[in-house]
Amino acid sequence: MTEHIQYSAEKDALILLDQRFLPNREDWFECKTTDDICFALVVMVVRGAPAIGVTAAYGCYLAGREVQGMDGDWTANLEAKLDQIHDARPTAVNLRWAVREMRRIWKEAGDISLEDLLAIWLDRAKEIHVGDIEMCELIGKFGGELMDEGDTIMTHCNAGALATAGYGTALGVVRGAIDQGKKVSVIANETRPFLQGARLTAYELHKDGIPVKVACDNACALLMKRGLVDKVVVGADRITANGDAVNKIGTFGVAVLADRFNIPFYVAAPQYTIDTETFSGDDVPIEDRDPKEVTHIGDHRIPPEGVEVYNLAFDPTPNELIAGIITEKGVLYPPYTESIKKLFEDYPEG
Repeated sequence: MTEHIQYSAEKDALILLDQRFLPNREDWFECKTTDDICFALVVMVVRGAPAIGVTAAYGCYLAGREVQGMDGDWTANLEAKLDQIHDARPTAVNLRWAVREMRRIWKEAGDISLEDLLAIWLDRAKEIHVGDIEMCELIGKFGGELMDEGDTIMTHCNAGALATAGYGTALGVVRGAIDQGKKVSVIANETRPFLQGARLTAYELHKDGIPVKVACDNACALLMKRGLVDKVVVGADRITANGDAVNKIGTFGVAVLADRFNIPFYVAAPQYTIDTETFSGDDVPIEDRDPKEVTHIGDHRIPPEGVEVYNLAFDPTPNELIAGIITEKGVLYPPYTESIKKLFEDYPEG
């Protein structure tokens, strides 16, 4: 599944499968401007840290195209557009990485015309797009080796093809195990309030013929107690220098339960999801989203009018609960401060 993020040369636009409406209908969202890109990121037309990074890379190119039609200093106008993309969502480090990467290219190019810069940026966005799929396949290879024949793998949120350019991180591990000839199945936690597990993980696994069952988020403890879960594999929006993993809200609770029942808990993410500039998960800004995502299912309100809600989108899972961090360069093990430092010494470019 790779068609959900498409660059159209004919339209000079980024075409995204609108994940807000899955699985009931497949609509497409066309991005031609910076506002289009930021809207798609904020309302979760596209979501998942690697997919956000790919989208942001194309967004920088589209921002440059938009600046071509503006009056004034194009460099100042473009800097403002890049800031807008950079700040669209606070938690996923991949978004910031993509904007920094495009800024690095611009700085190193020196005295360059906007037209020439955009040609370089478009090529780089395409490289990031293709490279993300290749990274996920390697994550799947290394993670698949950790799975055993007959395993039932629990996951939380959607860290599959839809959250990346294709193949997936956590679900890439599932696909990697299957590619290695192992029969495995998945329990997809529904993932309130946006229901990424019930809507998106179940959608793509069912579409690929991979056995999947959806479970209520609050069924985790009982399922684990009954021996129905062999491994837990999740993605991450940011991994900090000490190995804490920031992922969709509820992941921390799943990790605590996995620890209680001696179930290995793995995090799957590419190297560039690791933020070596932030020491721990407690230092990561946590997005506080629209309360309506909690108060409403569709147009139907659940709590009484006037009742306030929490809608924190992510939580940090402490590194001591994580059995391994699966990257495209291999599996990292505790102590994570040391293994992460060595990863960046061996592969400094990320």
